[in-house]
Amino acid sequence: MFDFPVLIGDIGGTNARFAVLERPGDEPAALAHVRTGDYPDPSAAIRAALAGAPTAPPRSALLAVAARVDGPAVRLTNAAWVIEGARIGADFGLSACTIVNDYVPVAAGAAALDPAGPDRGILAPIGPVLPPGRGARLVLGPGTGFGAAALVPYGEQLAIVSTEAGHTDFGPSDEAEAQLWPHLERVEGRVTVETLLSGPGLSRLYAALGGGHHADPAAVTADGLSGRDPAAVQALALFAKLLGRLCGDLALIFLATGGVYIGGGIAPRILPVLNQGGFRRAFAHKPPFAAQMAQIPTCVITIADPAFTGLAALASRPARFAYDGQAWRASA
Repeated sequence: MFDFPVLIGDIGGTNARFAVLERPGDEPAALAHVRTGDYPDPSAAIRAALAGAPTAPPRSALLAVAARVDGPAVRLTNAAWVIEGARIGADFGLSACTIVNDYVPVAAGAAALDPAGPDRGILAPIGPVLPPGRGARLVLGPGTGFGAAALVPYGEQLAIVSTEAGHTDFGPSDEAEAQLWPHLERVEGRVTVETLLSGPGLSRLYAALGGGHHADPAAVTADGLSGRDPAAVQALALFAKLLGRLCGDLALIFLATGGVYIGGGIAPRILPVLNQGGFRRAFAHKPPFAAQMAQIPTCVITIADPAFTGLAALASRPARFAYDGQAWRASA
């Protein structure tokens, strides 16, 4: 399905990362890590990434994008780029260009991970170290936005189910949250998962807790981890609790006995807070299924570019996975 070398890319609202996979089964050779806002369109960023690359020009491309992939032209949710497989293919003389949601490769990369086995260097457990079950696996991540997908065994294949979980409504679950909710900044009149469980969401939690408006999420994180700012400490603790609750909800929806694997840019930075207990308590508090939830492993993916592993798997072993995306192929 892919002609090698394959250009692979992980394109988000803030950052875009590119690599080349020269042959099936190879490790991706990283090209560049650029800021999305520094380039007018994806072709300009790809051109800069390929300039001086010590590899042969790519013959096809597989790009993961932080957006809903539902047509030949995909607009990033949190940036101005419009990504068109046909245009990128024409710009670089490719035989094919496939575009998928950014959590499709994260799910593919999580297919063989074992939180209780040799992957401890890649995974940081939240709570007890538990072996994964044989059921579905859930991958998700708060970052500039919020993404989530499920990896579901289906016969000899693994089906990857993309979601827009970040854009579902998110409400309070106890009295303290009910008192806080009226003070939260709405986005287009709504409080969604992404409104709170993202970098901007952490700032909104901090503001609602009395810490001040328009705070930089990185500063809130640093001040919360150091204990310098009580409102930042509260914001991180609440963020961890809400993330645990949502992870539990999605694990129930997909019966994700194979485990929950958290990516994104925020979770690796706040591991000490995630392990304070609030995350796991909220995750498992799902009566009448609390005992079953307690057996599901939860962990953070700690490597910098988890999508690259999954993109390499998708390109190298395309028959193993079933997933939705937009595929452009050059005319014969």
